[in-house]
Parts: sequence; C-alpha cells; structure tokens
Amino acid sequence: TYVVIANHQSMADIVVLYKTRMQFKWVSKDSVFKVPFIGWCLVLTEHIRLSRGEYSSIKKVYREAAEWLRKNMSVLFFPEGTRSDTDEMNVFQNGAFKLAIKEKKPILPICIKGTRDAIPKGSWIFKSNVSASLTVLPAVDTSSFSPADFGALRDLVFNQINNEGR
Repeated sequence: TYVVIANHQSMADIVVLYKTRMQFKWVSKDSVFKVPFIGWCLVLTEHIRLSRGEYSSIKKVYREAAEWLRKNMSVLFFPEGTRSDTDEMNVFQNGAFKLAIKEKKPILPICIKGTRDAIPKGSWIFKSNVSASLTVLPAVDTSSFSPADFGALRDLVFNQINNEGR
C-alpha cells in the first residue's frame, strides 16, 4: 500500500498509469467526474473527487484517502495540482506528503515522460504516434519523517521524479 506520487503531463497519464497493473484510487478534479463515461466509471469505482478552491473539499479528500490507505488500498496523487504547461514540473502541493507521514505509508514515486504530446493540455484529441514511458522509482520509507518534515519529504520526491525525467 502506497501513497503514489506521479508527475502530470496530460490526460494520457491515466492510461499509462494503468499499465502498472496496480490497484489504487485516484484523486481527481471534480470536472473529470462530469465527463460522460469516464466520470461514470470514476463514480462507480469510488475514486476520490476534489473540488478545487474549496477548503472543505481538501479536508474531505484527505479523510477519504486516509480511509482507503487504512484498507490497504493505494492512493494516487498528482501533487502538481494540474498539468504543467512546459517540460518543467510544477511545484508539488503538500497534502499527499502530510498524509503519507500521518498514515505511515511509503511513497511510490512515478516519473511519466512523453505523454504531453499524446493529449495536449486543453485538448481531448489523441495523437496517434507518440512515444511515452513510465518509470516506477524505489519506494520512499516515511517512518523516519515527523509531521513537521513533510516539506523535506516533498522536496526529496520532487527531486527524484524531476531527475528521472531529464
């Protein structure tokens, strides 16, 4: 059971991440739940809905993710919060790292490359000839991190994924 952390380049990341054959719950923005078929599947399989800009939603996501982790179900976060507009990763948000420390679950960093070209940001059109890769990095044990160390954990994982992506 992990708190899975992946960089986010495009909607194609979802397809690529399923190639890991891991069982996990996504944390996904509310608007994806409204997309026909995709949203219905997210609801039926009980993935975690985030309403951006609503503090109560962030607390709800945190609670739901903790419940899944306690049931030995991994939870996947895109801690950048949104897909990057460039080849550089966005700054990671803190929540997933605080959660991993609190729930004493290791973090599984995943580096995704090449998907930006498959479905560019703002588009639903798939390009057919794109090379993408996914690298699962070694798990990061969180047992030695105190709650106050979430920033160090966040920066460690950010640097691992960022270095792999170069």
